[in-house]
Amino acid sequence: MNNRDTVIKILAECSRLLIGVVFIFSGFVKAVDPMGGAIKISEYLVSFGFDKLQPFSVLLSFNLSAIEFMLGVCMLLGVYRRYTSFWVLIFMAFMTPLTLYLALFDPVSDCGCFGDALVISNWETFFKNVVLSAAAIITFKYNQRLFQCYTYWVYWFVVLYAYLFGVGFAFYNYNHLPIIDFRPYKVGVNIPQLMDIPEGAPEDEYKYTFIYEKEGVKKEFSLEDYPANDSSWTFVESKSVLLKKGYQPQITDFNIYNKTGEEVTDDIIRSSGLVFLLISPKLEMADDEQMDVINGVYDYAFEHHIPFYGVTGSSSETMDVWSENTGSEYPFLVADEVLLKTIIRSNPGLVLLENGTILGKWHYNDIPKEEEIAKEIDHCLGQNEIKRKEEGTLIFNLLTFTVPLLLVWVYDLFRFRRKQKRKE
Repeated sequence: MNNRDTVIKILAECSRLLIGVVFIFSGFVKAVDPMGGAIKISEYLVSFGFDKLQPFSVLLSFNLSAIEFMLGVCMLLGVYRRYTSFWVLIFMAFMTPLTLYLALFDPVSDCGCFGDALVISNWETFFKNVVLSAAAIITFKYNQRLFQCYTYWVYWFVVLYAYLFGVGFAFYNYNHLPIIDFRPYKVGVNIPQLMDIPEGAPEDEYKYTFIYEKEGVKKEFSLEDYPANDSSWTFVESKSVLLKKGYQPQITDFNIYNKTGEEVTDDIIRSSGLVFLLISPKLEMADDEQMDVINGVYDYAFEHHIPFYGVTGSSSETMDVWSENTGSEYPFLVADEVLLKTIIRSNPGLVLLENGTILGKWHYNDIPKEEEIAKEIDHCLGQNEIKRKEEGTLIFNLLTFTVPLLLVWVYDLFRFRRKQKRKE
């Protein structure tokens, strides 16, 4: 192998590794939070005028995460190298112009390519896709030089298993809470602390300009030289340009109101003791199959003098209909729908607070029964146990994916060696 071939081989392998790792990471974090992916896809559909497709946003989220994950696995392991590199190239040929459009016209705040795990700007996303597109061209052109872990006879298994695992993993996180919470409102955080701005923290820096007019001529002045004491100039307008972003708290929009519009945020997050919040961004779309269990939690809270509130972005009329249909007796509070979707990926979902600290969060499929609540509260008070449970769930899913692939690799290796011996 000459120097040119060596350089091409190294470049192709680096491109393979880059695409494989990025696609696996992107697909994985999307599958961790498929509801978040569905919300982002809905933003895209609305921005581009495809509102009628919004009912399919969850299905699209599942498939997008699974396809990205599958392509990443196939690229990393050298499976169907020609077809994989071709479809990666097609994928990047679509996404790169799209992200350029997002960067130029900013129809959505961020592309959501890495979910909430890694939020990057639209321009950063575009430049990232330019690099990936170059890598995709290299892997497609030199696909037969790419490393492969398996023989052709088991390619089908790797492709099918990677895709089905991606769908199954997303389905699990959709029907429960994400096994990794990338948002600010994760279990263990103190909401008031994330809202506070430390003393001496840097503030936003702006450049201010002022437009004044004199004898029909308009002139622009800075903050230092504007004619404040010269009555011959007439003020027209002022402009401000952000030069440098100051300190930004992780939580800036946590505001809760009662039905009369009075803010009660401090009553919820700065009061001592436990507080249950049943969160539903839209009551009219909430799942009511677990209402007997939820009402049981309310009964427990009432008996033990623990405040229990429903928090929703819906109207008062919808709250009344919900209470009538479900037999619920807890009072309702009002908050922004986007905030509630960020706090918990469940409609409805249950949150337990203590002195503003999030002790526990439950998907409506996992809300404890009345006789189990005391035990669950004890578990929530032991944060280390919760962290161990989350780590155990993550490790279990990783082993579920890697062990079958490893076993198939061992089988494929021994099968290939037996085949070689027979030829000899």
